[in-house]
Amino acid sequence: MHSSLIMNFHLIITNKQKPISLLLIIQLIHSFSTLTNSQSTLCRTSCGTIPIQYPFSIDDGCGSPYYRYILSCSDSQKLELRTPSGRYPIHNVSYSDPHIVVTDPFMWNCEDGENYRPTRPFSLDTSTRFKLSPQNQYLFFNCSEENVIVKPKPMFCQQFPEHCDSSCDSASYLCRHLPVCSFAMSGSSCCSYVPKAIESLRLMLMYCSSYASVYWRNVGAPQPYDQVPEYGIRVDFDIPVTTRCLRCQDQSKSGGGTCGFDTQTQNFMCLCKEGNFTTHCNDYDNARHNRNVHVIAGTVTGISAFGALGIGGGIWYLKKVRAKAPVTCGVQTNENRLF
Repeated sequence: MHSSLIMNFHLIITNKQKPISLLLIIQLIHSFSTLTNSQSTLCRTSCGTIPIQYPFSIDDGCGSPYYRYILSCSDSQKLELRTPSGRYPIHNVSYSDPHIVVTDPFMWNCEDGENYRPTRPFSLDTSTRFKLSPQNQYLFFNCSEENVIVKPKPMFCQQFPEHCDSSCDSASYLCRHLPVCSFAMSGSSCCSYVPKAIESLRLMLMYCSSYASVYWRNVGAPQPYDQVPEYGIRVDFDIPVTTRCLRCQDQSKSGGGTCGFDTQTQNFMCLCKEGNFTTHCNDYDNARHNRNVHVIAGTVTGISAFGALGIGGGIWYLKKVRAKAPVTCGVQTNENRLF
């Protein structure tokens, strides 16, 4: 469809026998205006089976600028988290209890057994609004006891680690009951440690062969069976709540817009079907941003450029033809869009 539209447009503007009509220019302008007015439809709401909601986005200009460029959706519809240590597949996202769960392909798993693969520590950008969840518990394998204090801890340390020393617990419940695994590890081959910071995780891996992260997932059952251990790294996040975003999303007052931002100034924008507003979708008194929109949201920049080029070329050719001969009745139409 893309190539045929471009070819048709090229044939029209190069046909010197049948000039372009004013109707063609009007249709081009209408197409371009329609494209620019539908910015909110370019904010994708899912990647695979994972919903994408505020404050996140996978299209620039959507969501909160605090999480810009953080998430990416691959061609195979796999959602990934970008961090300084690499890209990590996202297992799920919760907005009611704000957190994401990522999987680290370099982590130890049951299939590895005592064959420890080379690994690298997971890290987060401290400038973002992400933080490691206190519900994570880390297992370290085959640590050097010359550099790491490996010893059993009392049972209460598992519930109140802040009241215990910083040694790596060789009597950990998780080492004795590895999730999903049909075997257990004991002694110096496995110990549990709750690092106070990412740097602690890096230091531990300097003296241990591998690691695994286990988070305690809430299943809604009565205590003490309300949590089950699962492999993964839980990362908590903040949801920036603003009055403007709430008004933008309000179905009763504004028809339900999408919270976004100007990609150049990062100022708030409400992305609506009718256009982009600085307040909410029904605020027609304020100036719209349709003609000066900086929301990229996928491929809108490239599309708008082609639309502008088509309109400019059509107007230039129309002026040239009018200077030579009057417009005839041979009306030809073309829709110069790549979307």
